[in-house]
Amino acid sequence: MNYKMVYYIMGQICKVAGLAMILPIIVGGIYGEHHVVTSFGIPSVTMILLGILATVKRPKDKTVFSSEGFVSVAASWIAVSAIGALPFVISGEIPNYFDALFETVSGFTTTGATILSDVESMSKSCLFWRAFTHWLGGMGILMFVLAVMSSNDSRTMHMMRAECAGPNVGRLVSKSSVTARILYGIYMSLTVLEIILLFCGGMPLYDCVIHACSSAGTGGFSIYSDSIGHYNSLYIEMVIAAFILLFGVNFNLYYYLIIRKYALAVKNEEVRVYFGIIITATAIITANIVHLYSSFGDALRHSFFMVASTITSTGFATADITEWPVFSQTLLLLLMFIGSCAGSTGGGMKVARIMIIFKTGVKELKYIANPRAVATVKMDGKPVEKDVVRGATSYMVLFMLLMAISLLLISLDKYSIEESASAVITCMNNIGFGVGRFGPNGGFGELTSFSKVVLCADMLLGRLEIYPLIMLFASKKR
Repeated sequence: MNYKMVYYIMGQICKVAGLAMILPIIVGGIYGEHHVVTSFGIPSVTMILLGILATVKRPKDKTVFSSEGFVSVAASWIAVSAIGALPFVISGEIPNYFDALFETVSGFTTTGATILSDVESMSKSCLFWRAFTHWLGGMGILMFVLAVMSSNDSRTMHMMRAECAGPNVGRLVSKSSVTARILYGIYMSLTVLEIILLFCGGMPLYDCVIHACSSAGTGGFSIYSDSIGHYNSLYIEMVIAAFILLFGVNFNLYYYLIIRKYALAVKNEEVRVYFGIIITATAIITANIVHLYSSFGDALRHSFFMVASTITSTGFATADITEWPVFSQTLLLLLMFIGSCAGSTGGGMKVARIMIIFKTGVKELKYIANPRAVATVKMDGKPVEKDVVRGATSYMVLFMLLMAISLLLISLDKYSIEESASAVITCMNNIGFGVGRFGPNGGFGELTSFSKVVLCADMLLGRLEIYPLIMLFASKKR
């Protein structure tokens, strides 16, 4: 393990995170919240100094293999979350550090689960930082570092693979840094476009920025306890629903559209299945809940928004799903597991991974029926590499095992099995809301500090897709 390079990468990430904390200070200055200079200034300076110390001398050995990439990402996310929680504590708005850590990890991992019961009482600057962590974590802080680094080292691909979600990650162009710039350019363009459209719908500019950041990261932090339902606007709901679905699509497809390779985008099997699931789930839930609303249009409106919010792991809400039939709640629970597309900012298992596992099962059934038959797992008409198939199935096994362990630990808090399972599922899949007291109108504030730490680990495991954290604690010095 090349630890000097690991520290160097961590230092770059700390500098970016420290500089990002200047933005809430600016927001505080605009709204006359002068206490933020101290609240964000101390952690910001701390991060920047740590970053400078770690990067003042570039290592002679610049080798970055999978182990270095995975450990760098995992250690950086933990460090950034630990220090990123300090503004909440210093300001006194979330005085308990474990609560602040939970809120920050939930932000960076784009989970959207919260311990706050009165979010409206928070300062504008802290609410901005809370939402901006979604934006940073959505594409990944390391991806931003790669975007601004001038390194031509092809092995930065190992770092990108550690932070990007999905069963397989590839470059759009020959250099990883250029790929990161392209992806971040698309990411920022979509964010700005959403801000403009929300503003055109009558939403205040500050609210537009907050909800666009949350949408981009598919996180779900809002500035109101009743989330998007606060605005009671069909236009705002549809704009946000459309964008969270767009952010749930593999960003590579947008690049193909930009360079006019429309055939590559159209033939993408994962995206077709993704939108097929959304349409089917919306239709089924609408039929199941139509009797709860005054019209079919209202039922369709809330069904579509909640399906979009759930499958993309965003966690925005326009309705209290605990009042819906159990069938609809169960279907949304399944959508939490499925998640969005690989290479997007969404959470969950990812549609591509689910498809690979399903097709592998079908292949095995064909083999059992006819051992002489030759069958392969294909995606987009091409055979899937055996390593990718094995990785998808291994990930599923690890995911379920870790979920079972987490459920056992959370059960010490003596909540019902449904609520405990829902807390674990929502955190590992980076959703933000579950059922019961952890539903859209509930929160995680009543949990013990131990349970909050467990769920923080679950959120990181879900966002980084397990392996980086395992590598962090299993790595050996070279």
